Amino acid sequence: MAVSTMQAVNVIGLMKDIDNVISVLGESGVFHPDDVSNFYSDTKNFTHLQNKNIYAEPLTNLKAAIGLTKRKFPIVDVNDFNPSFKEMEIFSNKISEEIAILVEDRDFIAEQLFEAKQNFNDTSHFVGLDVEIQKVLNLKYINSRFGRLPKESYNKLSAYKNNPYIDFTIFTEDRSHYWGVYFAPIEKSEEIDRIFSGLYFEKCDVIGVNDTPQKHLEKLKQLIPTLEQKLNETNKRIDNYLNTYSDRIIRYLSKLEELYLYASIRTKALQYNQSFIITGWVPTEFAKPLKHSLKKISSVNLDFTDAKKEIKKSPPVKLKNCFLAKPFEFYTEMYGMPKYNEIDPSLFVAITYIILFGIMFADVGQGICLSIIGVLMWKLKKMKIGKILFPCGISSTVFGLVFGSVFGFEHLLDPIYKALLGLDEKPIEIMTSNSIIMILLSAVVIGILLVLSAMGLNVYSSLKQNNIGKALFGSSGVAGIVFYSAIIFGVAGQLLLGLSVFSLPYILGLIVLPYLLIFFSEPLSKLISGEPDWQPESWGGYIMEHLIESIEFLLEYITNTVSFLRVGAFVLVHAGMMMVVFVLAETAGSIAYWPVVVLGNVFVMVLEALLVSIQVLRLEYYEMFNRFYSGEGRPYEPVRLKID
Repeated sequence: MAVSTMQAVNVIGLMKDIDNVISVLGESGVFHPDDVSNFYSDTKNFTHLQNKNIYAEPLTNLKAAIGLTKRKFPIVDVNDFNPSFKEMEIFSNKISEEIAILVEDRDFIAEQLFEAKQNFNDTSHFVGLDVEIQKVLNLKYINSRFGRLPKESYNKLSAYKNNPYIDFTIFTEDRSHYWGVYFAPIEKSEEIDRIFSGLYFEKCDVIGVNDTPQKHLEKLKQLIPTLEQKLNETNKRIDNYLNTYSDRIIRYLSKLEELYLYASIRTKALQYNQSFIITGWVPTEFAKPLKHSLKKISSVNLDFTDAKKEIKKSPPVKLKNCFLAKPFEFYTEMYGMPKYNEIDPSLFVAITYIILFGIMFADVGQGICLSIIGVLMWKLKKMKIGKILFPCGISSTVFGLVFGSVFGFEHLLDPIYKALLGLDEKPIEIMTSNSIIMILLSAVVIGILLVLSAMGLNVYSSLKQNNIGKALFGSSGVAGIVFYSAIIFGVAGQLLLGLSVFSLPYILGLIVLPYLLIFFSEPLSKLISGEPDWQPESWGGYIMEHLIESIEFLLEYITNTVSFLRVGAFVLVHAGMMMVVFVLAETAGSIAYWPVVVLGNVFVMVLEALLVSIQVLRLEYYEMFNRFYSGEGRPYEPVRLKID
């Protein structure tokens, strides 16, 4: 639960050395540039060095041209290649123009080939017509429409049997359509076209066929191979061109990518007379090497400051976690990055998520399958969620041993329990009334413990941020912990143990007093911080406003706790769904028994894994995160060229 320590970097130097400085910062791959105005309050006499990234246009043009060819070129290290901007611009324009000409030829021939094949397909449906199609289309008093009509629409033509002009002549048919022609007198064309349009008639393009369909097909059979050969030739010309310029394209593309990236540093820099200022951040472990490289530039003055002293400037955050928590950074980042002086909840999420998932999806067989699927998702598809599913599957397997479920078989492990524990059957029979009550109560207890843990993290995080008032008087601070714990202990003692806990001193000291501290947390926080204006403008207004807020946080305590009932509910849901699978399998008979069991397991595993994943994440975000975590930080994004 930590973030990498950062150093604030302030670089001042003469304008003649700015390109060298930017190169050093960019090539380091660890520098996160920031706005100078974030470090200096008065920048009215400063000017921007560059508002526009001059490398954007040539880079975009070159990448667009390469994209047309559908070829990929790698990004390589080009530190030894230093062309001028003018040279790069000329090369980009030359390549773009020449590729555009080649691609235009290719696309023109490809379009001709597509039209020829389409024409061949359309014309083939009218082979039985021994007349030149163009002559039919050019009739003086009659319009003709060649095309296809859905078979279900053809049956509806009987509704127009009294209209002598509604007729459709069929030549061929396929699985769903009749292909043919209808005719209409010119004065009736609009009406008849509207009727056929309502029947979903689709015209086909056979215009320009000056032969009979059969003769036209013969011509197309000769034309299509010719066009295919021409298309292959144009593709070869493109390939030959790219092969000729391949090395230069790679070098110029890589250099433009590099300089475009480094220009993001320049656009944030400011100039003052003959000097420049660049500010940013770098992880502490890389500060010394970067400082050593920058000091080689004679005019440069450096200032490296611990980010703890620059909290108001919102240092970027780089998460640093152990192997268990690393995959769960994905969920942390989805919610929002922690602030620099805030705790990283990734390890907390990892532990609680894995445990809750295992309880809610407790099955030995399905858990093992889920782990295997997680590994395959990560190894084959590089999906981040795969690294999360693997430990969750292991947790499901462990809790499956507790509940005794293997692919829904509830008593398959009974011999193991007898051999190891001396039990006749598994220790927990889920679907009995006593077990249901115990499971639901256990879920509530888990919820209480996790809510208290989240409150404890809030106290720690608040102290870390030097927010004493929030740590002591917040609804998730010390006062909140005492208030919540006192009510939980009192209710549990009264209902479950029969103890008379709610005595007057207990209520006044552990419930009323913490409630009042929470109620007046705002002025109390200001008071202990030494703020002179700690009192609200109107005590009456403050009390009315916070009465509503107090109802809200009281309800929040209840909903946060009750929400964990879903943990127990999903244990019961899993057992219930598998019972249904086996009932269906037994109903299907001996032959279909095992196919139904297998398919049922697959269905339950997929559905429940999805639902449990979402529900556990919901518990993390809404029942725990909102008590100790803001997620208002910004990620560490260094300027770094990715080499292929």
